[in-house]
Amino acid sequence: MANPQFWNGKRVLLTGHTGFKGSWLGLWLADMGAEVSGLSLEPDTDPSLFRLLNGGQDVEPCDIRDRTAVSARVLASRPEIVLHLAAQPLVRAGYRDPLATYETNVQGTANLLDALRIAPDLRAVVVVTTDKVYENPETGRPFVETDPLGGHDPYSASKAAAEIVTASYRSSFFAARRVGLATARAGNVIGGGDWAEDRLIPDAVRAWGSGQVLDVRRPGAVRPWQHVLEPLNGYLMMAERLWTEPDFASSLNFGPDSHSAATVGDVLQRARSTFGQGDVLLGDGSAGPHEAGYLMLDSARATATLGYRPCWSLDETVKRTMAWYRAQASGVPARQLCLGDIADYRQGLATDLREAV
Repeated sequence: MANPQFWNGKRVLLTGHTGFKGSWLGLWLADMGAEVSGLSLEPDTDPSLFRLLNGGQDVEPCDIRDRTAVSARVLASRPEIVLHLAAQPLVRAGYRDPLATYETNVQGTANLLDALRIAPDLRAVVVVTTDKVYENPETGRPFVETDPLGGHDPYSASKAAAEIVTASYRSSFFAARRVGLATARAGNVIGGGDWAEDRLIPDAVRAWGSGQVLDVRRPGAVRPWQHVLEPLNGYLMMAERLWTEPDFASSLNFGPDSHSAATVGDVLQRARSTFGQGDVLLGDGSAGPHEAGYLMLDSARATATLGYRPCWSLDETVKRTMAWYRAQASGVPARQLCLGDIADYRQGLATDLREAV
């Protein structure tokens, strides 16, 4: 698991720190004693997990598409470790505005890496992409890191392109400096505090909380569902290893066990059972633009190289997520809920490790 002693006092630049995953990761890093600097736009949801965790504090926005601003933020933060999460993260938003998606996910990544190649104290960089970077022939087989990259839709293609940009900077600049630079590919994350549009659990919470029917486009689609803390733990472990072994990996998958594959409908059934109410209208999969039918990741390489393993089952993940939303809606502070989940997750990992030994 992530080592709190390692992170204590480390200067970390976290891009996308106002987003869903970035808010969780920033809280976890600060709780371990890291000195965290952020690079992100203003939160784009209301409510916003970032604002709930940070007392509504103002954000000094920095657009990753702005090369000059990115360079200035890197210079000011003097990072030792960079965790790059800033992105346009939604498939359907990529269809609506493909150019902005490419500008953010491809050019933005290049802007960051170009600024970092002269950062004097830098030791490790983890660039977060997605399970959707792979060319997907819909074979029903989990993807491994050596599978071909691809991208049917603009979002997926932009993330595959970000992988290529990262590989180029690694071989051209970072390897010679002995700075670890790798990509992390994770699947569909769920957890409390996500209020983004066009995501399954946030859409369900909004609809069911207001007594509306949830319209589900593709109930049979299979995704690598996992709690948000699972891949975040993987990113942290990856950065720790890159610190001491900069060439140990170029990319790693972080996903649930393959037997935990579940459809959208399966997840919704679990979520509704925990939430206690909610009507669903199931589509036939024909509505909207193309989206993959089957996506799963093989995390064997992360297990072999890092000792990474998922902690929470799908049932536990969904129960905790829905309980988070219900508790937050009843007045329990988001910070208390998130820190509680982090503590429980670390305890669960520690128990699993003891039982394995």
